Amino acid sequence: MLMPFDPTVLPNEVRFAHVASGARIAWAKSGRGPALVRVAHWMTNVEHDLRSPMWGPWLNHLGRSLQVIRYDERGCGSSGQDDVALGLDAAVEELAAVIEASGELCVALLGQSGAAAPAIAYAVKHPDRVSHLVLLGGYLRGQIAAAPGGNGAAFLEATIRLVELGWGRSDPAVRQFFTTSFIPDASREIAQVFNEQQRLSCDGARAARIMRARAMLDVAALASRVRCPTLVLHASGDLVVPAERGRELAAAIPGARFEMLASNNHIPIPGEAAFDRFCEAVTAFVVAPAPAPTLRLTPREGELAQAVALGLDNLQIAARLGVADKTARNALSALYAKLGVEGRPQAIVALREQGFGS
Repeated sequence: MLMPFDPTVLPNEVRFAHVASGARIAWAKSGRGPALVRVAHWMTNVEHDLRSPMWGPWLNHLGRSLQVIRYDERGCGSSGQDDVALGLDAAVEELAAVIEASGELCVALLGQSGAAAPAIAYAVKHPDRVSHLVLLGGYLRGQIAAAPGGNGAAFLEATIRLVELGWGRSDPAVRQFFTTSFIPDASREIAQVFNEQQRLSCDGARAARIMRARAMLDVAALASRVRCPTLVLHASGDLVVPAERGRELAAAIPGARFEMLASNNHIPIPGEAAFDRFCEAVTAFVVAPAPAPTLRLTPREGELAQAVALGLDNLQIAARLGVADKTARNALSALYAKLGVEGRPQAIVALREQGFGS
């Protein structure tokens, strides 16, 4: 059963940022809490998201604990277009423009499907601006980048040609072909909404260009350089991006957590258990405080830290370390500076939180 929309959580005020070419990028925000940027993925239209039985519940659910910022990539939805080649650089430029326009100094990123690559690239390029990285149905390499040539590439080109010719037709047969692959377990209502969402997002020529650009994405060399906490989610029965590619993605990012969602849908849809689990997992991951950074100390500093955490005074510390009282005082001052504290009481608390004093 679809969740009711909450208009107090979901205002629909659309704003515009601009990329270097001058093209406008439509963006909007809703909800409250830490900022989560939904990196632009195919088939979006920020003016229609909130009225959509497909995307409205997403924004409603996540917006209870998160401020969700979303935008349309150039040439889609309410964004303008230009002649800039589509690809990783263009996608990162759009994402950067929206984050700057939002005024947020640090955000979490949600990269779904083909949007996982620009999310990774931005996190590597701007590590100080990204608190958390969430990837859903993503991959390291697109179909052409992973396996150029062969039957797979030929099938892709045939599909792209089909999109160019049939995307904008009043008969939704071509769009239904994609809907069946993306969300095979959708209800008739959701399937019809997804068909219409495709039509509202862009025309056939643009859709074909997007498909080709997604197929050429490759962030295999960047994944190992991600430094923020990362959660990778993937549907077990995904027909668009097989689950093994999700495991490959998680394994390439240092410390990434991986969770399989029990669904056949590439993107979890309202009404299925995987949708609820996705929203819960993302909210818990982003809202939870990040673990305190591990304090890096030399062996000698470690001995000093242990003595402070035990509550020893300066004379006891000097005797324990076998140094003069003045030397102990100087070492303590240096330790306090490294801890970012102003005196012994704060130092004791900070060190015990790091495990010293046991």
